[in-house]
Amino acid sequence: MKNLLLVLLAFFLFYAVVPTVVIRVFSLRIYKKGNKRNTIALTFDDGPDSIYTPRLLDLLKKYQVKATFFVVGEKAKQHPDLIKRMHQEGHEIGLHNYRHISNWFVLPFFLSRGLRKSADIIEQIIQEKPIYYRPPWGHFNLCTLPLQKQYKTIMWTHILGDWKEKVGILELFQRLKKCGTDGSIIVLHDSGETFGADANAPENMLAALELFLKEGYTQKIRWVTLSEMLNAQNKKQIS
Repeated sequence: MKNLLLVLLAFFLFYAVVPTVVIRVFSLRIYKKGNKRNTIALTFDDGPDSIYTPRLLDLLKKYQVKATFFVVGEKAKQHPDLIKRMHQEGHEIGLHNYRHISNWFVLPFFLSRGLRKSADIIEQIIQEKPIYYRPPWGHFNLCTLPLQKQYKTIMWTHILGDWKEKVGILELFQRLKKCGTDGSIIVLHDSGETFGADANAPENMLAALELFLKEGYTQKIRWVTLSEMLNAQNKKQIS
């Protein structure tokens, strides 16, 4: 039994933990930051949610902010109206697996099938193929790199812990204020239904985000989608 546990542990480290560390440390085929001044890409994971996503879209529309949503495939299937609204209001839509499961615990076949299934669902709704991918919890596995070749994998500069209700509105507001404004990619969550999250946590996120967007200096920030950020960076590299 002890030997079996050691073998399983070694396999888990080789298949899951080591690839995640290597990919993130050396930025292998992942995008983590822009380089344009006064530019922020707001991104939202884990939705769509029937309660919080419509309110978030109302808030973004009120302040004329464009964002990128990394949606869970099975939720997108349940709420096609919200996916359509995101697209119609100028937001971008990326993939966040078919179910919100860490890639540490997904075999290659199921990961590939889930991404393809999610992409098909989104394409059927908005008539566009998603090109961005963010793995849940930022976890990779040994087979993620070859499987994700068809997508641009997006990480972040700031992940603020907004999935926990105890963080509170004012603390989350202060964390938002501390985020840089030169190519930052901020992760927030418009659903509290995933493992480890608090169901009512998005309530705090919405309140803190509105406080942040009301700040005077944010009027000078250019809120961009990931495509806008990537395109700006590519033009700068070419020039």
